[in-house]
Amino acid sequence: MGGARAQVNKPHKTRFASKASRHAHKIDKVRTGKPEGSHRAAVKGARAARVQRSKAIRDQKRAALLKEKRSSVGSSSAPRVVVLFGLSSSANVRSLAKDLLTIASGDEEKPTSSTVASPTYKLRTTVLEAPYGDLTSCMELAKVADLLAFVLSANSLYDCDSSSPIDDFGSQCLSVFRAMGLPSTAVFIRDLPSENKSRQELKKTAISFVSPELPEDCKFYAADTKDDLHKFMWLFKEQHLSCPHWRNQRPYVMSEEACIKPDDSSGLCTLLVSGYLRAHNLSVNQLLGQIDILKDPFPINERKNSNAMDSEDSGIQIVDTFVPDPSSQEPLLVENTPDPLEGEQTWPTEAEMEEAYLNNKQRKLKRKLPRGTSEYQAAWIVDDTDDEDGDSENDNQDGAGMVIDEQDHSDNGGDGSDMDVVSHFTEKFDEETIGGTEMADDENLTKEQIEAEIKKIKEANAEDEEFPDEVETPLDVPAKRRFAKYRGLKSFRTSSWDPKESLAQDYARIFAFDNFTRTQKHVLAKMAERDEGTLKDCAQRGSFVRLHLKNVPTEIASKLVHPSRRLPVVVSGLLQHESKISVLHFSIKKHDSYEAPIKSKDSLIFNVGFRQFTARPLFSTDNINCNKHKMERFLHHGRFSVASVYAPICFPPLPLIVLKSRDGEQPAIAAVGSLKSVDPDRIILKKIVLTGYPQRVSKLKAVVRYMFHNPEDPVELWTKHGRRGRIKETVGTHGAMKCIFNSSVQQHDTVCMSLYKRAYPKWPEQLYQI
Repeated sequence: MGGARAQVNKPHKTRFASKASRHAHKIDKVRTGKPEGSHRAAVKGARAARVQRSKAIRDQKRAALLKEKRSSVGSSSAPRVVVLFGLSSSANVRSLAKDLLTIASGDEEKPTSSTVASPTYKLRTTVLEAPYGDLTSCMELAKVADLLAFVLSANSLYDCDSSSPIDDFGSQCLSVFRAMGLPSTAVFIRDLPSENKSRQELKKTAISFVSPELPEDCKFYAADTKDDLHKFMWLFKEQHLSCPHWRNQRPYVMSEEACIKPDDSSGLCTLLVSGYLRAHNLSVNQLLGQIDILKDPFPINERKNSNAMDSEDSGIQIVDTFVPDPSSQEPLLVENTPDPLEGEQTWPTEAEMEEAYLNNKQRKLKRKLPRGTSEYQAAWIVDDTDDEDGDSENDNQDGAGMVIDEQDHSDNGGDGSDMDVVSHFTEKFDEETIGGTEMADDENLTKEQIEAEIKKIKEANAEDEEFPDEVETPLDVPAKRRFAKYRGLKSFRTSSWDPKESLAQDYARIFAFDNFTRTQKHVLAKMAERDEGTLKDCAQRGSFVRLHLKNVPTEIASKLVHPSRRLPVVVSGLLQHESKISVLHFSIKKHDSYEAPIKSKDSLIFNVGFRQFTARPLFSTDNINCNKHKMERFLHHGRFSVASVYAPICFPPLPLIVLKSRDGEQPAIAAVGSLKSVDPDRIILKKIVLTGYPQRVSKLKAVVRYMFHNPEDPVELWTKHGRRGRIKETVGTHGAMKCIFNSSVQQHDTVCMSLYKRAYPKWPEQLYQI
């Protein structure tokens, strides 16, 4: 019954169809020339293109990973660097380093070098010890570590004096390592009991203590017996090592040997550094005197090198030599040579202002002026020196005009001795508003005086936190002279400020970029081109090289190669423009372990990647929705600020470790952070707040005293209780004024006026210190 009458479903109604499908029967298919399945074919083609693109990206990533693995493991790769760091003073790092070198070399004899090649593991390894208690040395070793191995003694778990196996120095170093960027990490646990059950329980306890302080992929190994170390070496050979991104941006050499070659010039020498080239290829035109490619001193498979073209007395064979091309070599340009006639500033200097002020005070001439002429109008009338002496007395007797004695109307008129007080106060005021005066020379101060100076700085720091930016109006100097360089802003966020206006003199010595991001892309592209091997003057990554660094001061070079120095010398290559000086901005935060106040423009030691220099930073806020940033007089705890310094150009990302030098002690960790940008046009404004107090209040109006004012000044007034207002008129001659506000003012409120001027960092006296 059902077979004769098949079910026929109703077609979709036309109101659900598209407009094109409803009119499809009206279109001549031959005339359109499109096949019926063209849309489906187009969809299929687009999908196939996406699949092909995804496959190409996967192939590129696979090829890059395979290339990286081949370059990191094998006979052509540089040795893997293992840095042993003790988490406490009870950890025996030296014995573990000897055991590791013995296992890695495969010989029972004691290795004579920190680098060994193992035919068993097909691996070359460098083992270095981080000296306990020397923070700067531990930092330098952590920068070059491929594997940062922390050594933990199980005996420290039984120590009743501390609740953690990591002591204070170990915790401080861990925080610094995290700020720099950790490479691959591992933990060696020593002094475990021989009984298996107790051994496993104690190992789990140690892991539970240490694991919260380390990355999630950190490996834990027992390191008491040779079998434990053999197991580690097999796993270490196959382990994929990660390192901070900033270290892979520049080529560097960690010295296996360093020596001095004296020059003819007095006080200078050539520093010879031999070691494996890592991360990238190195061009001899990068401020180098010469690059020698040497025979590998630690080959995995001993083979005679037939390509050696020279041999020295010490047995070192030179395979190849690169000499710089004078036409292609980058110049060693640090500072710009300023032209005093270029970019002349319209703002007068301090000397010119002082000279003009003295000239005005010494003038005793009386001028004939029409009746009703104000002082402002009188300033525009040119003196007629020919008729002045003869007619002045007669005019005064007739009463036809007004006579102004310019000396009488000068500010706080008096003799020239007042000018010394003014200039002295002007010089000292800026330093005091930054956070107190500079400490005097320690050699001329007693212990009580030094303690008093430190107490004064701490009090200034506390006062800045409680009453930020507030200053007192000077009593002995006119405020209109003292605050002449300041200006008011109706809105800090929206008011305009020209970044090229009234620049500091030091800005003539620095360099700036039209587009810093574009320049960085161009520089990194040139480095990638060098790595492709298209240039003939480059040493290949992984080769054993000897670098000739010319014109190095003999005093500095002798410290680097001194036998007592147990740390390797690290030579890092520079990218293009990185020798020039500009204004660098760092995002910075005060370290938790540093309690002393840090003032703006204090001399600090900046560790930025491989580089270290001295700077005097200017601290400021970081406003996201504004191109102006407020200067901070101190670096406060618990919040990020921006430190602006004159320093060599660096391309981000780079970590920052700030050290504060101390007399006779190791430098202390003052702050940590990272490089933010390189921008001389970043506007930093120093803000001061002049305060006054309501004397009489009547609804929206108030008479305010103890604040210098100017009735024509458009600066907005504000109170600490949120009122906004403006100056209406002056009252009397003692600095009082009538003000009008947007709401009622309380008698106990404080009226404030904000003034701003642009601030700049301070040029360091000595950029580099050894």
